[in-house]
Amino acid sequence: MSEYVIEMLNITKKFPGIIANDDITLQLKKGEIHALLGENGAGKSTLMSVLFGLYQPEAGEIKKDGEIVKINDPNDANRLNIGMVHQHFKLVEIFSVLDNIILGVEQTKNGFLQKKDARRKVMELSEKYGLQVDPDALIEDIGVGMQQRVEILKMLFRDNDILIFDEPTAVLTPQEIDELMQIMRNFAREGKSILFITHKLNEIMAVADRVTVLRKGKCIGTLDVADTDVDQLAEMMVGRKVNFSVDKAPSKPGEPALTVRNLMVGDKRHTKKKVNNVSFCVHKGEIVGIAGIDGNGQSELVYALTGLTKPESGVVYIGEHDITHNSIRERNDLGLSHIPEDRHKYGLVLDYTLAENLILKNYYTEEFQRHGFLRFDEMYRYSEELIRRFDIRSGQGSATVTRSMSGGNQQKAIVARELSLQPEVLIAVQPTRGLDVGAIEYIHKQIVAARDDRKAVLLVSLELDEVMSLSDRILVMYEGEIVAEVQGSSATAHELGLYMSGANRQAPMEVEA
Repeated sequence: MSEYVIEMLNITKKFPGIIANDDITLQLKKGEIHALLGENGAGKSTLMSVLFGLYQPEAGEIKKDGEIVKINDPNDANRLNIGMVHQHFKLVEIFSVLDNIILGVEQTKNGFLQKKDARRKVMELSEKYGLQVDPDALIEDIGVGMQQRVEILKMLFRDNDILIFDEPTAVLTPQEIDELMQIMRNFAREGKSILFITHKLNEIMAVADRVTVLRKGKCIGTLDVADTDVDQLAEMMVGRKVNFSVDKAPSKPGEPALTVRNLMVGDKRHTKKKVNNVSFCVHKGEIVGIAGIDGNGQSELVYALTGLTKPESGVVYIGEHDITHNSIRERNDLGLSHIPEDRHKYGLVLDYTLAENLILKNYYTEEFQRHGFLRFDEMYRYSEELIRRFDIRSGQGSATVTRSMSGGNQQKAIVARELSLQPEVLIAVQPTRGLDVGAIEYIHKQIVAARDDRKAVLLVSLELDEVMSLSDRILVMYEGEIVAEVQGSSATAHELGLYMSGANRQAPMEVEA
């Protein structure tokens, strides 16, 4: 019997204008956690999509337990006990948790769904693996961490023993990441084999047995994790040494650029205050970070500041302009830029080209339109410049349909668009979500450069290291309130953790007039 449960031998996959996988070989052992590491657009998700039957390769073959197999679609993959949790979850939002788990493998009798046995199996699996879910909750009403549990239970329900995780921690809190790592270890101990796509080097060091590194569609090498370190992996991934620290001079705050006073935001049903009497100020020339466990009002605060939702009370100023009731375009025209947490829902029009997405916020200006008609020559010139500056990788350049790009390159496109507008106030929410170390290094430099150019930056991130390394001041949110203000230079993870968990809090802050 073969040493490997899965062998992907000499796989080549091409798209218009790009070779996504160029003669790649990947071998997975039974009971191991095998990480797949690479930059945005390196070909990681494409390779796993070939294994899961979503794409057909132009060359190469796949073996399962030493025998050549043909995987035409995900149904074939499931029959071979291969399951996949995608970076962007494949869930039906208006369906319940249980309905999503059994979708495609439903049991029926006389044309009626039989859910009793399925419910029992789901509850047994959730108990066994510590994946507690409410089977009757609607997907649209649960958080992303819980949605990921649903995706994992989908695989387990189908008795998959080869599990593919595509960027599984990109949307999780630090606590949820720790839980997921433990779940993956438990799977491996049971004999399940895991392929784990990531560009978070510390996660590879913590949980993986071996790692295969891809760069620009080619396999750079496979290493035992015990025999390597983050510096070597980073250099293999991007082809150069990477600086993991953020270099920045002390801030020199100027006058207030963003002022928030007594802001109140309710939930969808207006039964609970998601943002409760929040006041703070961000000055020109400083980065203010907001730390907190996901679900403590950060999203609702950002929605109110950017015009995506209306506050119940309170005021918001950009400079001296009261923007509390302004439209989104009016806020943009006053100098507000927004990198949203959900790039698909709020950041991009996925079926537009890259060039069209890069001018979504200024297509109506004289630079890009004349007498109501778009100036395509200027649009493509501008797009190509941003593609070059921000290293946005796309098979057909400006003409690439954004949906076909990797998640990390979609994120780069949003960051490029928002920073290129030279905003007075930048609200950056999870700005490096899904980015590799090289891209994170570049985006951090751009945010610091915006600060040094006297812009005001409000940074909202679940990555505590990111908040601590970038922020000049840190505000901590807990249950909709700001419970602490800490100087970035003196903040510690332990101190912030106490505030984030509600174990400690400061007296209410005074906001300058």
